[in-house]
Amino acid sequence: MYQMEAAVQAVSRSYDIICFGDEVPGILALVSAAREYYRRTDKYPRSLLLFKGNSKYGIGGHLVRSRLAYLERSSVPVTVQQERQLDTFGDAPAIYREFLQKSGVEQIVIDASKADFALREMLREVGADILSHVEIKSVVQQGHKISGIELTKGEIYFGKQFIDCTVNAELAQSTLGIGKYKGFETIGLPNSELSVTLVFESQGLSVEKLQNIEYQYLKRFLNREDKEAQALLNIAAGNDPNYAEQLRKDLVDKKGYLKTIAVGKDFLDIRSPALSIAYHAFRGTKFDLTTSKSIFDHGNVALLSRQRLSWNALLFAVNADEAEILVRGKAQPTRKMLDEMLFVASWLQSLGAGDVKPAKELYIRHAGNITNVVEPLTGAKMLTGGVPANEALGTFGYHFDVGGATQGIIQRVEEFTQNQGCANQGFSNLAFLTPSLFNIGIQHALMKYVPNLAVVSPGSGFEGYACFPGRIVEFNCGVGQGVGIAVGIALTQERELNEVSNKEVRDVMEVTGILPQIYGTRNGVAATQVGDFEHSRTA
Repeated sequence: MYQMEAAVQAVSRSYDIICFGDEVPGILALVSAAREYYRRTDKYPRSLLLFKGNSKYGIGGHLVRSRLAYLERSSVPVTVQQERQLDTFGDAPAIYREFLQKSGVEQIVIDASKADFALREMLREVGADILSHVEIKSVVQQGHKISGIELTKGEIYFGKQFIDCTVNAELAQSTLGIGKYKGFETIGLPNSELSVTLVFESQGLSVEKLQNIEYQYLKRFLNREDKEAQALLNIAAGNDPNYAEQLRKDLVDKKGYLKTIAVGKDFLDIRSPALSIAYHAFRGTKFDLTTSKSIFDHGNVALLSRQRLSWNALLFAVNADEAEILVRGKAQPTRKMLDEMLFVASWLQSLGAGDVKPAKELYIRHAGNITNVVEPLTGAKMLTGGVPANEALGTFGYHFDVGGATQGIIQRVEEFTQNQGCANQGFSNLAFLTPSLFNIGIQHALMKYVPNLAVVSPGSGFEGYACFPGRIVEFNCGVGQGVGIAVGIALTQERELNEVSNKEVRDVMEVTGILPQIYGTRNGVAATQVGDFEHSRTA
């Protein structure tokens, strides 16, 4: 085994496990598989991490090369926390907690360089080989099973079990027996996709200064006598008086207090569009993703230090085909995106920032979903509690967040609610759809007709509203841990991966002491509504 990256040459090598893609859930699945194999055999399997990105810029997909420092964590109601004596984010998967601890995460912010180091250490522990900067030429199959991956430079890497953790399930797409839904095809929107983000870091603009700047904007935009400020707001509203009024209302909460920045231990939540209005006035564009194709959103800001901020705020609208092209192009930002970034940098520097630097790769939230899995996962199933408690591998909670959604998704929901007469039940407001708290399994990640492949990513077998919680790293790490254990079982027992059940994986987790508390909840009314919506899709 060799930890140093292998030289690319016309060779063939054989492995027990090959993971294609370097997103964190896939790496943790590989590590879990190797550890389970070691537990059973007292030796590590031959394993390979194979991915398209450039390892020179780090290993760890969008958390590292795309610099997404603000982690979305499991959302657990306070009542459940108190009843179960859980932490704020519930009982996270053991492998994920280990990764966060090794990366030095205090609460929700992760530093890319520390994450890169932690992942390399975990891979080194299990003796995994690493090869980056690759492209698939073809997938070698024997019957339905994958036997190897041929790369464009001539090498073939043979394996027994395969894990695909790419956002678009690229290995799966290249495999006979697996189809793919474009965009949000499972709800009748094959051309619609979530926006992509170019994350960036700013230096020199302190938390305190940013708070003061936003506070001044809030006061001025609400002061109708401030003609200069109202002119700026009207630019951001596209000179639409109704939208301008909507933006003003969003500057205060329900009690009439200013929506000032909420400061956490290691993060900022920007709650109002004040900074967005100011940027779009500076830019001369409407603060609207559909119209302008890019927006400076009131997003999440990670505190890497008091004066080093990481912004998940610059969104770009893409359709399904564009998202697929971007993923296959190693998530490289386009010229237009980089040009917009120059405007953002100029504006922030006018506010007092020093260096403003974009990430090497885009953060791409979603790029379709595979078909032909053992058991698809829907939003309705999430709202009924997910996997039965006696089979569950963990629990994850998340709202059905469609932040950065294209207008088509919003219109689709509005049309459905009008037809069903349930608009007054809160369903038409995507932001307030009942959060799900559901139990985790692995059957949506296993292929029905390709018995030795698992897809652990936003591109797994999610249908309908499940696509939205299904893109979150923490959830996929829980799935990845389960898939890894299943791979270990399949290898040592010479079985097919898709025959390993949730219950078998759960039994291993109980024996090894890593089974977390299980607390999924059922919301029958919301599940019925979402189920009706998911079944109403049109071609």
